[in-house]
Amino acid sequence: MTVDGGTQRPGDEADGPGWEVDPDDDWGVAVIATVGRQLRLRREAAGMRAGEFGVATGYGEDLVYKIEGGKRIPRPEYLDKADEVLAAGGLLAAMKEDVAKVRYPKKVRDLARSEAQAVELQLYDPLNVHGLLQTQEYARGLLRMRRPAYAEEEIERFASARMARKAVFERCPAPELSFVLEEWTLRRPLGGRPLLRGQLEKLLEIGHLRNVELQVMPMDREEHAGVAGGIEILKFETGAAVGRSPAVAGGRTVTEPRQLRILELRYGIIRAQALTPRESKAFIERLLGET
Repeated sequence: MTVDGGTQRPGDEADGPGWEVDPDDDWGVAVIATVGRQLRLRREAAGMRAGEFGVATGYGEDLVYKIEGGKRIPRPEYLDKADEVLAAGGLLAAMKEDVAKVRYPKKVRDLARSEAQAVELQLYDPLNVHGLLQTQEYARGLLRMRRPAYAEEEIERFASARMARKAVFERCPAPELSFVLEEWTLRRPLGGRPLLRGQLEKLLEIGHLRNVELQVMPMDREEHAGVAGGIEILKFETGAAVGRSPAVAGGRTVTEPRQLRILELRYGIIRAQALTPRESKAFIERLLGET
C-alpha cells in the first residue's frame, strides 16, 4: 500500500488478514461503523485531511479511509495515536475494549454471552483441558499446535477470546460449574512441562471455588459413558437449557427436552464413573508433584 505515490507506512499491516470486519457479524459491523464515524468526525472537526492525519499518526491514507468507512478494524495503537493527535482526551482510546471484542470470532462471543447468562454449566471435554479452565499460556500452546498453522497474531486473537470467557468465574451470584477432565489431558505435557505445571496449578486454584466441581476420569476405567464425545449443557434462570455433543443432532446446539435429557443422562453417568471432586483434587496435587 502506498500513500501519495510513496512507500508503505508502518502500521499499514493492520490492513492484513484478521483485521477485516465479518459481514455476517451484525454487531461487529455496527461497532466498527460507529468507531469509524467517530474517528472521521473528530478528524474533520480538527480540520485535518485524511492524508494529513495519516502523516501525523504514521498510517497510510488508504487505511485511514478504510477504518473511517467501517471496512477495517483499527488496532489498539491506532486508536491511541488518533486520540493523541486529535486531542480527544481518552475518548477514542476508550473504544479499544469494544473494538477488541469485534476481533473475537462471533461464535466465541455468542458462547461467552450464553455462559454469562447461564446459572448452571455442565462441561466434559475428552480431548483437552476445557477452554474455561485453561491458562493463557496453555491456550497459546494448544493453538500453536493447530494445522494448518495459525499466524502468531491469530493465536493471540483466539487466546484472548478464550480468556475473555473467564468472566463467568467472577459473576455474582455465581453459577454452578461442573467439569469432567480426562486423566490423559492432565498428564500429557502439551506445550512443555512448564505450561502443564502452570495449568495444573490453575486447576487446583479453580477447584477450590465453592461453586466449582472438578472431576477427573481415570484412564483405568473399564466403562466410560463419554466415548461418543464431549458434552456441554447450559441451564438458565428461566428454566430453559441448551446443550451440544457430537453424538446428538450432529453436534448442533439442541434445546428439545428429549435430546437434553439424553445429554444430561450421559453426563450424569460420566460424573458417576469419574473420581469425586475431593479425590480429583488429590489426584491433581499428585500429578503436580510429579511434573
